[in-house]
Order: sequence, then structure tokens, then C-alpha cells
Amino acid sequence: MEERLNNFDLYGYITAQCLKYYSESPSKPPLEMAEALMEHPDFLMHCPEHHYLVPAVLLTAACRMQGRPTDDLAKLLEETQTRSKNVLGAFCGLYGACGAAIGIGIYASVLTNTTPYSVETWSAVNLGTAESLLEMAKINGPRCCKRNTYLALQYASSFSREHLGIDLADCGAIQCTHSARNKECKRGQCPFYQQSV
Repeated sequence: MEERLNNFDLYGYITAQCLKYYSESPSKPPLEMAEALMEHPDFLMHCPEHHYLVPAVLLTAACRMQGRPTDDLAKLLEETQTRSKNVLGAFCGLYGACGAAIGIGIYASVLTNTTPYSVETWSAVNLGTAESLLEMAKINGPRCCKRNTYLALQYASSFSREHLGIDLADCGAIQCTHSARNKECKRGQCPFYQQSV
């Protein structure tokens, strides 16, 4: 496991940046926000903060499309961060569910105010996690937090349109810039690998 060299609060950084992105014009799509956040020097190749990154950028884009006030987004991000911290590091291999995919479910449940007692939205929230996991399972291991973040964000676009009525920007072509940092990189077997990195 990688270790962070200092006590920098990446969760707080993600929240602060998402609130900043929210007020910027033109708006950034989720992928662009995620890529900018992952460039921070304290954002490790593999770390549980990815489990918050995915729902945070999706909520930021969705709330902007819905025209919600900044205070609403701040409250939703606070709840999202709390839930994301329950998804431990290495969850993918030890529990069989990648935190980036669970991030789709967190995003959908927070946005729709879904609870265990909800009826209409309960199915969609679980479907979001399940279908995202299926996309990740097609590629096989070992783990890669960047790859699964990209896969989750790709899937979130069609999921949001179909199940939440929100038209998030499609990701388009994604080229990973993190391959050299990943000792377990699948290289040509990864859909986002670019050889020149």
C-alpha cells in the first residue's frame, strides 16, 4: 500500500475544488474536474479518496445542471464525503465491490435523497453501482483506481440520462496519464493506456 507523506486532507481539497468549479464559467464536465483533481501531488495512484472523487464531481455537474444553489451542493458534498469514507481502501479485492462503482450509487442516492425505504429510486441507485461494477469486471484485475474512476465516469453519463433525467457531458476519448506511476498497469489491456506515457 502506498503511504501519504503528509497529513494533507484530500477530501477537503476535493470539496473545496468542486465548490470552486461549481461557480466557474464555462462549467467543467465531470471528467475534466476529476483529471484536474487527480493531478494534485498528494493524490496517490491508489487511494480511497477516489471513492469520494467520483460522486463529488458527478454531483457538482448534476447540481449545476439543475440550477441548485451553492449551499445545496455544499450540503450534498458533506453527506457524500461521510458516506464515501465508509468505503475502505482495497474494497475492490477484499469485498468484491470497487469504491468508484459504489461512488455511482452514492452520487445517485444523495442526489435523489434515496434511503433504504425508498421505492422508485431504490432500484436505480443499486443499478448504478451494479452496472458500473460489471463494466469494471470485464477488464479484470489487478486494481487500478484511475482506470476504474474513468470507467465509472464513462458509465455515469448514460446512467444519469436514463435513470436521473440529467444530461451530463459524455467523456469522449480518455487517455490515461498515470500509467508510469502504476506498477501493476495492464498497459495494452487497459482501454485508456497510451504508450507514449
